[in-house]
Amino acid sequence: MSSKLRVGILGATGMVGQRFISLLENHPWFEVVTLAASPRSAGKTYEEAVGGRWKMDTPMPEAVKNIVVMNVNDVEKVASTVDFVFSAVDMSKEEIKAIEEEYAKTETPVVSNNSAHRWTPDVPMVVPEINPEHFEVIESQKKRLGTKRGFIAVKPNCSIQSYAPVLTAWKEFEPYEVVATTYQAISGAGKTFKDWPEMVGNIIPYIGGEEEKSEKEPLRIWGKVEDGVIKPAQEPVITCQCIRVPVLNGHTAAVFVKFRKKPTKEQLIKALTEFKGLPQELDLPSAPKQFIRYMEEDNRPQVSLDVNYEHGMGISVGRLREDTVYDWKFVGLSHNTVRGAAGGAILCAETLKAKGYIQAK
Repeated sequence: MSSKLRVGILGATGMVGQRFISLLENHPWFEVVTLAASPRSAGKTYEEAVGGRWKMDTPMPEAVKNIVVMNVNDVEKVASTVDFVFSAVDMSKEEIKAIEEEYAKTETPVVSNNSAHRWTPDVPMVVPEINPEHFEVIESQKKRLGTKRGFIAVKPNCSIQSYAPVLTAWKEFEPYEVVATTYQAISGAGKTFKDWPEMVGNIIPYIGGEEEKSEKEPLRIWGKVEDGVIKPAQEPVITCQCIRVPVLNGHTAAVFVKFRKKPTKEQLIKALTEFKGLPQELDLPSAPKQFIRYMEEDNRPQVSLDVNYEHGMGISVGRLREDTVYDWKFVGLSHNTVRGAAGGAILCAETLKAKGYIQAK
């Protein structure tokens, strides 16, 4: 009998669901035993349900091919087979909120990639290297839901991963004003070039809802737990533009920062390379050894060379230089479906297990 925790994936047939499956293959702590998706996929084997829509660049793991997909709406039935679930369902925000709470109320922890609960005051939204202490609000959430072990935890938007950790590493220098432009890959929309041929050689200067998330979510991550809820920070104030670019994987950010305390370049680079958090201290399975690296070359980081740094879980920073209007500017790069989506959620689940919030039923 395996001592691994039994994992279910809600929304298993979509791109993020597929990424969960590929990243969890041979995971030392977690074993995928249940796959759930929309009623139209239910009753088919996973291989049949996905058909020709497998979007990962590695083959579909053999272990999942013959798992019969369950109906994600059969909450009690799905929950009875697992210790916890990852959620990547494709529904309206209200439907996602409702179904994730339903799963939590079956005493099944939900670690979600979705945005629906990111602003629910007692739901922690966590980058484990930055704010693992926010998991403390789970106790208040359980009281609200009437559960003993069921809860919801979420990870933040993919677009902020390329700059929010950098600003966190520079906290001692008090950044107070930030301008960021993100150049976002098409996999962030769940698509490949085959699905979206009009993106070839094209740029679309609009991604619905993305700018608001990119400006506000970092402030929630930097907030404080007070009276059983998370109170967002007030600074740094961030203004953002989000642009879709013809890249498959990898979100790049061009960022300008004003600081109250004036750091040197050497101080800024040292703060980046020395920055680590709880996942590194605990040596969690998905944790990058070096979370943020600084690249000296003028033409780095580049998506084609650097997006898979630390198996897609690390962040690459370059082109740090003084600015004529702001104090400093830099370019950051992160993998949007690994660190920014499924991988970030898996690291959250590993942190929750290490802290005792997720256990075998």
